[in-house]
Amino acid sequence: MLGLIRWTFWITVWVLMAAVFHYTLPQVDIVRITDTYEKRIDPGENKLFWAQADIGTDGTVVNRDVFFIQTRRAKGDVMVYRNEDTGWSWPPYFKFDTSNLQAEAGDLKSSEAAPRYAAIKHYGWRNEFLTIFPNAISIRPVEGPDAAKGIPWVNIVILTLFAAVVYGIWVRWRRFRMARLDPTLEAIEDDFAEKSDAVSRWFGTWRKKK
Repeated sequence: MLGLIRWTFWITVWVLMAAVFHYTLPQVDIVRITDTYEKRIDPGENKLFWAQADIGTDGTVVNRDVFFIQTRRAKGDVMVYRNEDTGWSWPPYFKFDTSNLQAEAGDLKSSEAAPRYAAIKHYGWRNEFLTIFPNAISIRPVEGPDAAKGIPWVNIVILTLFAAVVYGIWVRWRRFRMARLDPTLEAIEDDFAEKSDAVSRWFGTWRKKK
């Protein structure tokens, strides 16, 4: 039973950690921008997946106008991105140029007859049920739908550092357990076994002898 609980705990921890990394690390999509617009948003139960009011505006206002970028991917499916400042909050992209980014996106709009493609770097998820959108970080024009997305150096560095930290903690924990915990637990088990044996012998003296 303890083994099942331990495995369930660690699987849950790693799944949550993977979800955090998948949500916050940057990704790149090659898309054709079809439209840009601004919409009044009243974040409710999904407010965790919205950023914040633009830096310099009144952050106490609950509802606010949010920029959106409508796109169509090379395979034909639609993707909509929000365009919000992240400021100094999490995730730490330090994005302050929402209006400029919206202008760049508007300049790259194109039709199906005369397509122009762009690489949108973003973080976050798209979920229709929860009404959440990935947040666009940057936009750059590319030659076509098959353009290279580039090597994700940021993701590689962050994941490598994370793996190194986890490995370092695991090594130190293993050494501590072998040097301190295991001998202590073995001593406790030996003492418990010795006392249990003594109790069994004592009860044996009360048995009726034939």
